[in-house]
Amino acid sequence: MRSTLLSRIMADETQEAGGIHFPFPFTPYAIQKDFMAALYQVLEAGKIGIFESPTGTGKSLSLICGALSWLRDFEQKKRQEEERLLEAGAPTSSDGLAPALGPPPSCQGSPGTPEATGEPDWITQFVQKKEERDLVDRLKEEQVRRKKREERLQQIRHNAKLRFAAKRMRQEDEETERLLRLSSEMLAAGTEPEQVASGEEELVLAEYESDEEKGVPSGVDVDEDDLDEEHVTKIYYCSRTHSQLAQFVHEVQKSPFGQDTRLVSLGSRQNLCVNGDVRKLGSVQLINDRCVEMQRSKHERKSITEEEEPTRRRRRQEPRATCPFYSHERLQLLRDEVLAGVKDVEQLVALGKEARACPYYGGRFAIPAAQLVVLPYQMLLHAPTRQAAGIRLQGQVVVIDEAHNLIDTITNIHSMEVRGSQLCQAHSQLLQYTERYGKRLKAKNLMYIKQLLYLLEKFVAVLGGNIKQNPNTQTLSQAGTELKTINDFLFQSKIDNINLFKVRRYCEKSKISRKLLGFTERYGAVLVPSMEQPKLSGFQVFLQSLQPGATVAPATPAEAEEDRSPRPASPLMHVEGFLEALTTANQDGRVILSRQGSLSQSSLKFLLLNPAVHFAQVVKECRAVIIAGGTMQPVSDFREQLLAGAGVEAERVVEFSCGHVIPPDHILPLIICSGPSNQMLDFTYQKRGLPQMMDETGRILCNLCNVVPGGVVCFFPSYEYQHQVCAHWEKSGLLARLTIRKRIFQEPKKANRVEQVLLEYSRCIKHCGQARGTETGALLLSVVGGKMSEGINFSDDLGRCVVMVGMPYPNIMSPELQEKMAYLDQMLPRAPSQARPGKALVENLCMKAVNQSIGRAIRHQKDFASIVLLDQRYASPAIQAKLPAWIRDRVEVKATFGPAFAALRKFHREKAGLS
Repeated sequence: MRSTLLSRIMADETQEAGGIHFPFPFTPYAIQKDFMAALYQVLEAGKIGIFESPTGTGKSLSLICGALSWLRDFEQKKRQEEERLLEAGAPTSSDGLAPALGPPPSCQGSPGTPEATGEPDWITQFVQKKEERDLVDRLKEEQVRRKKREERLQQIRHNAKLRFAAKRMRQEDEETERLLRLSSEMLAAGTEPEQVASGEEELVLAEYESDEEKGVPSGVDVDEDDLDEEHVTKIYYCSRTHSQLAQFVHEVQKSPFGQDTRLVSLGSRQNLCVNGDVRKLGSVQLINDRCVEMQRSKHERKSITEEEEPTRRRRRQEPRATCPFYSHERLQLLRDEVLAGVKDVEQLVALGKEARACPYYGGRFAIPAAQLVVLPYQMLLHAPTRQAAGIRLQGQVVVIDEAHNLIDTITNIHSMEVRGSQLCQAHSQLLQYTERYGKRLKAKNLMYIKQLLYLLEKFVAVLGGNIKQNPNTQTLSQAGTELKTINDFLFQSKIDNINLFKVRRYCEKSKISRKLLGFTERYGAVLVPSMEQPKLSGFQVFLQSLQPGATVAPATPAEAEEDRSPRPASPLMHVEGFLEALTTANQDGRVILSRQGSLSQSSLKFLLLNPAVHFAQVVKECRAVIIAGGTMQPVSDFREQLLAGAGVEAERVVEFSCGHVIPPDHILPLIICSGPSNQMLDFTYQKRGLPQMMDETGRILCNLCNVVPGGVVCFFPSYEYQHQVCAHWEKSGLLARLTIRKRIFQEPKKANRVEQVLLEYSRCIKHCGQARGTETGALLLSVVGGKMSEGINFSDDLGRCVVMVGMPYPNIMSPELQEKMAYLDQMLPRAPSQARPGKALVENLCMKAVNQSIGRAIRHQKDFASIVLLDQRYASPAIQAKLPAWIRDRVEVKATFGPAFAALRKFHREKAGLS
């Protein structure tokens, strides 16, 4: 392992590991070479890899250079295979490089024997020859498409004239659109006044036929065939946040692959939309719906024939807006610009604004030809979102980074909660919609709407409420939480006789929630005639309380200007999500009935117990899947809960874990079992609130602050306990003693204040380092699982010591956790000597949180820090086994505080010259 990072070497260096050449921007660490070699082998063998590389060891670059090196070699071998097949004119591949290139199963083995096929030799040979010719023709077409694409991208990269010509063309198109728009407005101004029902056609549901009645498979209609290409083998890289994805893209740009890799960054419409009128809607769902509506308007305009035009004019519909950024010609240009150079989401948005083309759709159209697709978790792990984005996983590689919370992420994505207020609001809106348009709806629509109204009524009833009364004023007779299996919930709600699959499909195909949203946007919350007000007055009062000022009359410009807050999505959309969740297999989920005093505050929540059912499709379709992170321990959760449940054989799973790049003497992990006054450190829930425990914690921190320079970050199990301890210290005077050596900062609960607190914390440490007075730095009191336990880097003086107070076990009394534990105890096998899976789950959740928090320190090779775990329970070998290897191998258990304090003082004195 090299002792220094040779970052000054500008020329790319090609490193060899395991006989494979890996381009790298500098001389890599030995562990990076091992990482890339192991990654390459997993991708080549088509396995599932669990990779752990501590923060600060260059994990992102190792992933980039290892995976793209494999893709480079794969593409080269595939091209060589294609050339060989074209020369020979027959598919004789045997290495499995590209299954699409190999002979069909019917041609393998001994295709010429009548016994193998059941056909005479001459028929078998004829079929085989035809398949060979078809394959050769496909390969030739593929080569032509690839050559055209490469030439097009080369022109964009190196010919600036093309860009200027395209920009001129965009300006001309923009001017033409402006003139046409002005002309349309002038013509519209001279027409007769609009009728009352003008523009309502789009709100009325079209005649509905189910897929079974149509006799055709369901699917999304797409008219972008001219933009579609065959999907090449690619790598899908996903991470948790957009900032992490942007950081990864920047690493790709700095890597040796930054110039030639076809990369596309995907995101939500909320992040990528460049249409100002749509963006100002605020809500993600509203932005999505308006975008889809505008595309549908554009497509409907195209489909109107000359014969239909007079009829359409007689209807005097209001013109429906289309998006000026959705143009096939511009999208083609944007797609090629995206593929011509590596760009993150911000750069993609800027490019979209310049090209007046939609970055959301431009990125989607670039997916087929891309080599590396960067996207957030939700877009990959949620099947409907994945399909809507045009992502095809068959035979592809998926890399899931920052995957320590992968199981929770999948669970949260597919869990759904709907409040009593939303149920009542959806019922009221749907009822009013039916009363207005009921006579214009077909029988099938009315049937499904009645089923939806019935479901909403029964959902409210099972909570103990009445659909005919205001949910804000309804007090429930019983409060508390009740947990049911899906089948029990359906029976108790008396909806077991309704086919939820058909209802869900109807909602999806008819887009009724979008119609309802347009209806309420057009008329506000109240639309019931005055003669019917007594029947629905409770709903009206409730809806008016949720949407102040909503009336039938349109808002004045002044009122519209004042109300700029994001509008909520249709409550029926939440109900649709809950209905979809109820179609999950009975054993894989539970329904939680939460009754909280009033009906509006109560809720129905679907809890997913088996995330493997949604991950199974990913591992089944993909060639290989990489699950990577800085702290993946303990990995048993991934193996047992996720992979085994998804049908992955144990032989297909490969684990790789590497040490840290820092020298062994740059870290001092200590487990302290008792404090300065010999008080045993037992931070169980029953004892942590005792005054002597809080006093001992304060005394330990006072001693640490005397010997640790710079910043000390102290993690507590919860916000409540942190505030309880601080209040006690203030009364006892310990807080004043702490402030002598360190200025104290506390993690805020509000996310918008985190940056300000971190900035002040950093400035304080920097100032104290320069002043060299009695105040030697700062103490940051944080919370495990809070804003600062993940994604924040406390490198160098910002985190010279990380303290963990107690063990952050989750709330064992939580109904959700208890049900999850019971589910695992029932479903997972275990040896007699092993702990119950449910108990192991609780310990693993705790230690994952600990590992994430203590990993905030030590961010690079020259960094150093001490890690102090305050609780005697950490001394258990079973608990220590769940620590990251680079900490576990160096941890020291101190039964008393004296030796621990001496070790800390010696460590920081010796390292004082390095800071």
